[in-house]
Amino acid sequence: MRIIILGTGGTGGYFGAKFAKAGEDVTFVARGEHLRAIRERGLVIRSAIEGEWSVKVRAVESLQGEPPADLVLFCVKSFDTEQAAESLRPIVASQTGILSIQNGVDNEDKIGRILGASHVMGGIAYVFSFIEQPGIIVHRQLGRIVFGEMSGAPSKRATDFLGACRRAAIPAEISTNIRKTLWEKYVSLVPIAGATSLTRLPVKFIRDVPETHRLWQMQVEELLLLAKASDARLDENMKTRCSEFLESLAPDNTSSLYQDLIAGKRLELDALHGHATALGERYGIPTPALFAVYAALKPYIGGKPK
Repeated sequence: MRIIILGTGGTGGYFGAKFAKAGEDVTFVARGEHLRAIRERGLVIRSAIEGEWSVKVRAVESLQGEPPADLVLFCVKSFDTEQAAESLRPIVASQTGILSIQNGVDNEDKIGRILGASHVMGGIAYVFSFIEQPGIIVHRQLGRIVFGEMSGAPSKRATDFLGACRRAAIPAEISTNIRKTLWEKYVSLVPIAGATSLTRLPVKFIRDVPETHRLWQMQVEELLLLAKASDARLDENMKTRCSEFLESLAPDNTSSLYQDLIAGKRLELDALHGHATALGERYGIPTPALFAVYAALKPYIGGKPK
């Protein structure tokens, strides 16, 4: 497959490197020092599971003049969604799939409004990885992709991408109800992102400190009410699954929101807690825990306050 990796961060960099290592036709979109390091040394993966390895890859700053893609792995931060979607116009052909594996539950709609809903696919990545320094991705845990067409219908591009994942030794599966799948990740991710960022500590402390665990639990409970109001049709055992997911994580894991906060970068806060509190206002559902996290982190939304 001809695959474009749009957003060569922890997620896009890790999965893209695995595709490139397996021999897929992969082009990475990156910029700045990260782009220069990738061009000079390739992508280096430092994995707690796979050890350290590297792969030479093709990286560009712009897609102007590039041939059409079979599939775009859309991995940019949620606040860059519209601008990034516009940048894809040169490589979108009639059957090109644009697979969003971003944080949040409304990115697919934004991409569809710009490039056409028929191109958009939804997906989630279960992976803990981040850029340690330009050209180097640290992978701590997991590495699975669940994806599918927004309509739930089967498609050749979904089947082809599943085959590429298998060749690259990436555990993957096709979902026939991807909106439900997106909400499952949203409900699992947002409380961990909020608790790790607010405390500036890893998940060990969510599990070990009763009051911090209660903050995590309150966020889960509020999100489940929002999911029901949004007709996400989550399984009855979703609360239990969230607990099991929290317990399964390595004690030193944090979240991408935490990583960006510590680094003084712009935050995806509006796509996570901001979107949830807005839904609460829309549906008349109180969201005190989600709002408290949102309010406490809002001064950092544009990066380190001056």
